[in-house]
Amino acid sequence: MAETGFDPAAARDLYSNAIVEAVFERLYGYDYLASPARIIPEAAAALPEISEDGRTYTIRLRKGIRFTPDAAFKGKERELQAKDFIYSLMRLMDPAIASSHRWLLEGKIIGLDELAEKAKKTGKFDYDAVVPGLQAPDPYTLKIRLHRPDYNLPMILAYTATSAVAREVVEKYRDGQGQVMANPVGSGPYRLTEWVRGSRMVLEANPGYREHYWDSDPGADPEKQKIARQMKGKRIPQIGKVIVQVILEDQSRLLAFQKDETDLFQLYGGLAPQVLQDGKLKPEFTSKGVQLSRIISPELTIYYWNMQDPVLGGLSKEKIALRRAIAMAHQVEEEIRIVDNGQAIPLQFPIPPGVVGHDPQYKSSIQYNPAAANALLDRFGYKKGADGYRTLPDGSPLVIRFTSQTESRGHLQAEVWKKTYDRLGIRMETDFRPFSEILKAEKQCQLKQRISPWMADYPDGDNFMQLFYGKNIHLNNNGCVSLPEFDALYEQSQRLPAGPERDALYHKMARLMEAYSAQRIGFARYFNMLAQPRVIGYQKHPVMHIEWPYLDLDTKR
Repeated sequence: MAETGFDPAAARDLYSNAIVEAVFERLYGYDYLASPARIIPEAAAALPEISEDGRTYTIRLRKGIRFTPDAAFKGKERELQAKDFIYSLMRLMDPAIASSHRWLLEGKIIGLDELAEKAKKTGKFDYDAVVPGLQAPDPYTLKIRLHRPDYNLPMILAYTATSAVAREVVEKYRDGQGQVMANPVGSGPYRLTEWVRGSRMVLEANPGYREHYWDSDPGADPEKQKIARQMKGKRIPQIGKVIVQVILEDQSRLLAFQKDETDLFQLYGGLAPQVLQDGKLKPEFTSKGVQLSRIISPELTIYYWNMQDPVLGGLSKEKIALRRAIAMAHQVEEEIRIVDNGQAIPLQFPIPPGVVGHDPQYKSSIQYNPAAANALLDRFGYKKGADGYRTLPDGSPLVIRFTSQTESRGHLQAEVWKKTYDRLGIRMETDFRPFSEILKAEKQCQLKQRISPWMADYPDGDNFMQLFYGKNIHLNNNGCVSLPEFDALYEQSQRLPAGPERDALYHKMARLMEAYSAQRIGFARYFNMLAQPRVIGYQKHPVMHIEWPYLDLDTKR
């Protein structure tokens, strides 16, 4: 999939956000080596000062941070200030931008939702309006006032969408079609110097980047301790130029790595047998000094059925029975073996390993049982005809349209799901589309069924439970499910810190989803990253999109 562009508020895909993370700065980031993931100051000078009632955050900024030079600044140096973060957070709520990230702030900051509602009526977002919940008493102090405590706010302020952009830059480039997306001007460790869409991106070290030296907590892990010894005290970034090559075909990307044309390579499941054996590098790679960083990705792949679809949606007993039967007929382990060559683990709970709120002991009430699934369909009137295929209870044809990507992985997924529907005697049609078209259609609740992965924006269970929240339809709730009881529990969970009380709510929410069979929990993939011997300091981070600023290269190798 081609990257869409590099405006933090508008970028929606993983590839664009990787560039955003390198070019822009956020108030907070993550300690590179710390496990579990730990928030540290980035543009902020320290962690936030939080009022006793948990509703007011006071954040002090580092002084002397500067945006990279741009014509928008008319030849003057432009310092990053608190007003830039206020402007950037306001942009997430601007209806004209239609940011898919607005859910991060909706209903939280005093006065911000009201400003967005006014903009919907007038057609213009007033960026000069005073928002009571976003104040800058001086250039280096930001005060955020909330309607209620939000224990995830520091993690939200570490997410790429909340990166600081300069108003002058947006206003200079917004009149050109897509020009804001094509002209990222940040204060981060890199600047974008070349972009050929879908082919190549070149980033060069920002010569005006603030003084920032490598200092990360390796803990007791020997491999991380080795990285700390190699890198501690080095100025960030060490690598002067990063070239991102977009190579769509897996085999071509692996060949480029084997020919030493790339330094880093993400190994997807389709290629795993060529490189890995029992989760470790094969001897032909270790003998060349190739490095492997392997973690379970903090992600959730779900199978959704459109809850607004006339065939699959709805909360009547026969509709629930249909979705539940399909869920019970699908063998997740089979999909992992065929599509991902075993490079994933099946999940029972909506919150994956490595994320706060995960429960390794939880067992879903939906398990693989095709015999019971067929009996359920028989009971609720989905009869088989002479051709062996089932009809709807009213006798009309039952056909499920499964949407998948055009790449080879999408075809494998379709083959596996065809077997699932064959087990039930249900006709399946396959709808192959480019990924960008799929994203657009599912946001409008136009697809019937799809496999949908979600990678953690921040490592907390809230980031996964919001996928099923009714108010996030057209944002992240791709199954377009609205269950009032679930929504009430979710809103209750947002008022609680991580802990047993919130975990109990998450369990109730998971059981509700199973009862209505609105979604089927799938799996989390392994994240396998290969690095050439000359790469120093590489460790795959569970939340960061990129690790480039924390690496070095041994040019003698």
